This record gives sequence, C-alpha cells and structure tokens, in this order.
Amino acid sequence: MGRMIAKFSAHFVLLLVFSLSNDVVVVSAAGGDGQFTYQGFAAANLTVDGLATVTASGLLVLTNFTYQAKAHAFHPAPLRFLGESSTAAAGANASGGAGADVARSFSTAFVFAIVSGYDGLSDHGLAFVVAPTANLSAANAGQYLGFLNATNGTASGQILAVELDTIMNPEFHDISSNHVGIDANSLMSTQARPAGYYGDGDGAFRELRLNSRQPMQVWVDYDGQAKQLNVTLSPVQVPKPKKPLLSQAIDLSTVMAEEMYVGFSSATGVVNTHHYVLGWSFGFDGPAPPLDLSKLPRLPRFGPKPRSKVLDIVLPLATALLVAAVLAAVFFVVWRRRRFAEVREDWEDEFGPHRFAYKDLFRATDGFKDRNLLGVGGFGRVYRGVLPESNLEIAVKRVSHDSRQGIREFVAEVVSIGRLRHRNLVQLLGYCRRKNELLLVYDYMANGSLDKYLHERNVTTLFWPERLWIIKGVASGLLYLHEDWEQVVIHRDIKASNVLLDSAMNGRLGDFGLARLYDHGTDPKTTHVVGTMGYLAPELVRTGKASPLTDVFAFGVFLLEVTCGRRPIETDEHDKRVVLVDLVLEHHRNGSIVGAADPRLTGKFDVEEVALVLKLGLLCSHPLPGARPSMRNVMQYLERGGKSAPDLSPSYVSYSMMAIMQNEGFDSFIMSGGPRLATSIGTVSGASSMTIMSEGR
Repeated sequence: MGRMIAKFSAHFVLLLVFSLSNDVVVVSAAGGDGQFTYQGFAAANLTVDGLATVTASGLLVLTNFTYQAKAHAFHPAPLRFLGESSTAAAGANASGGAGADVARSFSTAFVFAIVSGYDGLSDHGLAFVVAPTANLSAANAGQYLGFLNATNGTASGQILAVELDTIMNPEFHDISSNHVGIDANSLMSTQARPAGYYGDGDGAFRELRLNSRQPMQVWVDYDGQAKQLNVTLSPVQVPKPKKPLLSQAIDLSTVMAEEMYVGFSSATGVVNTHHYVLGWSFGFDGPAPPLDLSKLPRLPRFGPKPRSKVLDIVLPLATALLVAAVLAAVFFVVWRRRRFAEVREDWEDEFGPHRFAYKDLFRATDGFKDRNLLGVGGFGRVYRGVLPESNLEIAVKRVSHDSRQGIREFVAEVVSIGRLRHRNLVQLLGYCRRKNELLLVYDYMANGSLDKYLHERNVTTLFWPERLWIIKGVASGLLYLHEDWEQVVIHRDIKASNVLLDSAMNGRLGDFGLARLYDHGTDPKTTHVVGTMGYLAPELVRTGKASPLTDVFAFGVFLLEVTCGRRPIETDEHDKRVVLVDLVLEHHRNGSIVGAADPRLTGKFDVEEVALVLKLGLLCSHPLPGARPSMRNVMQYLERGGKSAPDLSPSYVSYSMMAIMQNEGFDSFIMSGGPRLATSIGTVSGASSMTIMSEGR
C-alpha cells in the first residue's frame, strides 16, 4: 500500500503560497531526524535556481526586479514524510501483514517580507513548497508562482496549496488581493480568508497587509493523528496566536510520497518586487523549533536615509553665511526645472496609482518626438516610449487641460482603470500632471487597435479563430467590469478602436476616459449622453442613464462588427445609410445569417460558431434592455461554442431594430435643435473613431 501511495504521489505537489517581508542573519542547523533551523542562510547550503540568491548577511532573496521570471530554494536533502501508525503497526504484527503508511505530523515556521517599489502594489506572492522533486523548471512565472503552469494547474492530479496572495486573479476566483487560502488540485481555494490574525486577549480579527514591507511570521502545522492542517500568521513582534487563521481537515497520507523536498518558490510579473526569507525552521512530530528573531538578518533599507540631526543645526548656519550663493543657485535650479514642473492635487493622494516623474516620461519618449507618435485624437496624442531603467515599453497619452473632456477623462481613468487588474484590460501603470497637461502611462500594445485589422484594406485580415479569441477576451474583461470587481464599472465606449492587441494578439479593452463606477446593488445616475454613433443603446439616448445593459448593447454591435468586418453605420454607393444591425437581421430572416460574415474570411470558418456570434450580437443589441443577456450569460454562450445558440424566434426579429430606435427617439434626438452635439476624435492606440457627447443637458 505504501508503494502505491508513493507512486501516486509522484504527480503531487503540496504547495503553501505566501507573501513575505524581512531580512536574515546566518545560523543554520539540521538534524538527521528531519529537524533543522536556519537563523539566516549564509551557511545553509540550500539548493537554489532561477533568481534565488543568498546575500553575504544571510538573507534569502527569491526575486529581484526582473520581469516574468521565477526562483526556487530547497532544503538540500529530501525528508521522510510517511510513517507507520502505532495502531496500524500493532494490527499488522498481530496479523503478520504490513502496516498502512500515514502522513507524519510536521510543523514549519518562517519569517518573510515582500518589498515593492510601489506603495500598496506588488507582484504575485510566494510559496512554501512540499514536492516530490526540487526540479520545477516546467512551471510558469506570474500568477503560477513558479511551481504550477496552465496545464498542471488544472490537471486531475491531486495538488494541495496554502497561499498568501497579493494579486486578485479572477480566473482562480480569488476573494481579494490580500488573502490566505487552502487549495486542492488547483489555485482555486477551497477555503480562503483575508490576511490577518486573531488576538489572544479579545479574539478580535486584525487585518495585515502582506505587501506592507514589514516582516511577518507564518506557522504551518499538520496533525497526523487528527488529520488537521492549520495555518497561522502574525507580525514578528506578536507571539504565535492561539487561534489559527485557517484550519481544515485533510488526510495527507493519500497524497504524500515517502520522501519529499521542502523549500520556497516565487515568481515575478510586471511590478518591481523583492520577496525575502529571513529565517526558517522545520520539524516532525512536534512544533517547529522557535526562531530567535534577534539573530535574523535585516532587510535592506527602503527609501531615503534619515537626515542627520547635526545637519539641522549646521545647515542654517551655513545657509546664513552663503545666502547670496544659495539664492543664486536656487533661482538657477528653478529656472532649469520649470520645464519639468508638475501639478498635484489632494484627491490624487487618495485615488492615484503610481505617479511617474515628468522627466522620466520625457526621456522615455525622446522628448515626445514625432517619430514615437502612435496616434492623434480629440483627447490628445499617444506616444511610444521605453523606460530607461526597466526597458519596459509603455504608451504615454498626453491630454490637454483645454480638451473638452480633459480633467474629467483623466480623473475617471486614474480612479477606475488604475485599480483594475484583468488580463483582457489595458493596464494603467501610472500618471503624471504637468502645467496644462495630463499624462497617462499604459502597457504598450504592440499590435495596435483591432479597428485597423477590420477596416484598413492594406492590413492583413484576421482569421476567424483569431477574431473569436479576441471576442472571448473582451467579453471576459467586460464581465469582470460588470460583476467581478469590487464596484460596477460601466465602460460607455465599447468599440473596435478601443480594443487593443498585445504581442500575442490577445484582445484588451482600453480607453476608460468615459467610464463610470457605482456600488453593486445600487442604480447608476443619469448623466450626459456620451459614446460613439452606432453603439449607443436607444434608452441611453432617451434617458441619459448608462447601465451594464447599455454596455451589452455596444458589445452586441461590436460582435457584429468583428464578424462582418463592417462599421456599425456605413453609406453605400448610392449614398444611402446602411445599418449593420438591420443588415444582419435581414440575413437572419432570409435564413442565411452566415452570409453576413466578412467576405475576407473566404468561408474559412466554423459555420456554427459564426452563426452563434451573429445571433448573440443581435440578442445583445436588442432595442429593449430587458431582452438583452448579461455578460455572464454571454460568456456561457461563447464557452459552449456553436453547440448552443441563443433563441431568436421569428416573432423576435419580425421588425426593424433601427426603426424601433427611431421610434424611441434616437434619430429625433440627434436631429433636433435642442441639446448641442459636440464631436471629437478619441483614441488610445492611434486609431480614430467618432464619438458624441451631449453638453448642457
């Protein structure tokens, strides 16, 4: 039986994921019974690979500021995790058979620290790993933390993990960006709690920020008799709390191999972050040996050195003697630095993400030279740049204060997209304000906007699988905005020119300048009518109230645009207006909906998939809001492929959708002499698109 369990466990990795913060001093000892204590790692002889290294002071540094890389550090010898229970051994002796192997009780404690270059923002966490091998070269960086990848992260093989995670990944159903969870078979937690600890005195819960740059201690205890796994967390100045943060019943004897390796794994993504381990102890059949915190190495100093008190006395005296020279130097410096002067207001301290220095953006774009210009629009110009220290490619959007939407767009983007995290949204890295300019810094999207691949004839067209992949990505991002984030985000300008493509041709929704936020369970407020002709829902024009369903309407038009390769509203050779929704409806009524597909696809597509997307586009762009599906329902249709298309009965499409829009006041609103319509050109990627905004509601 023990051999069978060992063979089964060859495909199992016990993972305990953490985020860490503190430094290490070197004192290490290891016993032959599997017990060891490292008061720092200078003499530990760990097995390390990737970015992992040990400093001269004994600090284990798992990651540095390298992007998308991983690191591992293991105790050099495997440990025996399976043993024969006393009850099973007695029964075996009486019957003459072999006893059943059980997982031994074990305990480990370690001190960690996570130090990021940005306040409140860090990369993915760190893992304490129990694995049958120390070779994790097949694992991925980023959200897989260096010990899993997309294949084995969803495999049927048994995986157990305890994670301390500082990034909220919707694909893993994370509860927040600061949580502890117990995982089985994947990174989707079966039990999760916010990071923190329970006080011994009053039992009250006290929250901890895992990326606070402060050292914390973690205890992981497994009771082999009770088959109970406990995880406890606290600051280093607080003794081990009596009540664990997480406690779950689990029998590790069915998943443990006879010998396993113990150690740490971590990985980097795109945020500059260091993961440190200061000290570590481990033991079987009892509590792990306590760590002597006074012997642990110190973390490197973060931030500027404190000024000497002597300077507070000497500097005024020196200033008085050299006042003339100092004043001349000050005026000279002010004159030179005015070209890099910036503007800061109180609201930025509360909502702003990382703020870039104007001089860094100036140098990254070579002084905003025209050769780095990506596009021009009514909201400003977009430039390509490369940050000199990190070599990170960025896109810098310059918006004038005198722009029609300038400040309002800037505030909306900083407040909303600056805190959003999703693989199908363009990431806002930071911002800067200078004189009458607003500057937004984004991830650079190497392949530009989707609009040019659909409507520019000199650009290679996209095949159907590529278009469907982009559609699914945008739908996933929109579902995150509507339902999965902490607030409801209404984008209000979904269209092909606002969908950008990265180097892997993944679709990312961008340009949140018109976005609006409100709390779940509340109603959005009436506001100005903004958006793009052809994508505006009828009720939005009539009432001015944007909602997730108005985004769904625009997404429906987007589905038809991507599939048909036509703009929402065009003019034919007779100068007659052609509405894309009406065109697809006519094909559907004639029983040939697939005939509306882009001719450039030359029929090389899955007919059921194209029919599904076109029917889904019609359903989403229904003139009545109540008839439209939610984005969660849209995702369900898309994930099932062409096997289940939405119900579009003849009675449903027996009228012209645009006629209904006209009856509801769409054309009369545009053609009336009441509210004045202002036109502007909006872009993030450099592709232009006409937008409208009602002024003076």
